[in-house]
Amino acid sequence: MDSVIKIENLSKKFRLRSLRTGQATLRDNLANRFNFGRGRPPEASETLWALRDVSFEVERGATLGIVGRNGAGKSTLLKILSRITPPTSGRINLRGRVGSLLEIGTGFHPELSGRENIFLNGAVLGMRRREIEQKFDEIVAFSNLERFLEMPVKHYSSGMYMRLAFAVAAHLEPEILIVDEVLAVGDAEFQKKCLGKMNEVAEGGRTVLFVSHNAAALQRLCKTGVYLERGQLKNYGEMRSILSEYQAEINAESESSSAGRKDAEDIADGEIRFVDWRLLNASTNQPHSIFSREEAVFEFAMISKRSLENVHFKLMIQDLEGQNVIIAHDQSSGVGETILRRGVYKIRWRCAVPLRAGNYKILPEIYSTRDGRILDLWDANPRLTVLPVLEYDLPEDFQSLVNVPISFEIKAEN
Repeated sequence: MDSVIKIENLSKKFRLRSLRTGQATLRDNLANRFNFGRGRPPEASETLWALRDVSFEVERGATLGIVGRNGAGKSTLLKILSRITPPTSGRINLRGRVGSLLEIGTGFHPELSGRENIFLNGAVLGMRRREIEQKFDEIVAFSNLERFLEMPVKHYSSGMYMRLAFAVAAHLEPEILIVDEVLAVGDAEFQKKCLGKMNEVAEGGRTVLFVSHNAAALQRLCKTGVYLERGQLKNYGEMRSILSEYQAEINAESESSSAGRKDAEDIADGEIRFVDWRLLNASTNQPHSIFSREEAVFEFAMISKRSLENVHFKLMIQDLEGQNVIIAHDQSSGVGETILRRGVYKIRWRCAVPLRAGNYKILPEIYSTRDGRILDLWDANPRLTVLPVLEYDLPEDFQSLVNVPISFEIKAEN
């Protein structure tokens, strides 16, 4: 195995300080006497293990996706691999130059221009001046910031920062390219450009480590994956299977957390709540499943604890990456503002669901036009499952996001 990254029993410990009310030490008393502590109570240290005994290897030319909830240790792992912070224990063996894009503006000086920061940031990443000069035009063209090159970067937006930082890091031609979730601040066109560049880096035989919550981007770019949970390695393997396990656990956790909303007696706070949903006319034998292109009648149970005026309803259907694929408003069907009394209501939406096969989030929302407040937005569970119909049961590469009716004919003209 030709490994460019080898991690053995990697751990990282942080000490968190918290106020304590127990007996003060001599140090605490002296600090308070001379006002070093500014009159605050003494502090105690609490240990947090951001990573604990993590071990895996990455082959040369691999594209590795790293997933996990917030606080799982993903960014800490990348910072250690980028030599920004040292590990508490364990060993790391890196073979090759590392280019990393972790936090927006890292290695930039706010008072310097974009041009000056290209040279500064390139030097921080290990590039020689001649190497930067040779790559300069390519970096600027990729970032699409020619007009702002002489402007101090303190006036850049977060998206401009990210574009320039990614352009420098990607054109360093590192053996190992490390990219964190910062791609989320770019627009869709630039994200596509970045993913293309990372794919180009990987096809050139170099190694890419990519942290993201965008499952579609991870699946497209990465062949292998790492699943971190509470600082520990939960799984390592093929990316599609890692994403399936991760999403299944997120869904299960979401279902468990929303279960308490099924019963009106469990609702202690809030003026209004969605508590349950079902499909009324599905032709499948599964209560929350429908065939693609079938018209669906979504029914939601809702409880109002008091009278409410000036309310409207919205229904969003999202893919598992959080992108809206269908949005329906009550106003679209000619319904004006609704007045609710205290009680239980059933709300029904009727719409076609011409979506590709897969699982989707269902999010009903009720909001007030009087003060602009969202009164309730429920990430409904279980998820909606769209099943393929025979004529659209095609390989994934041949499927579009929506299955619209299409006619086709070919005729020779004599």
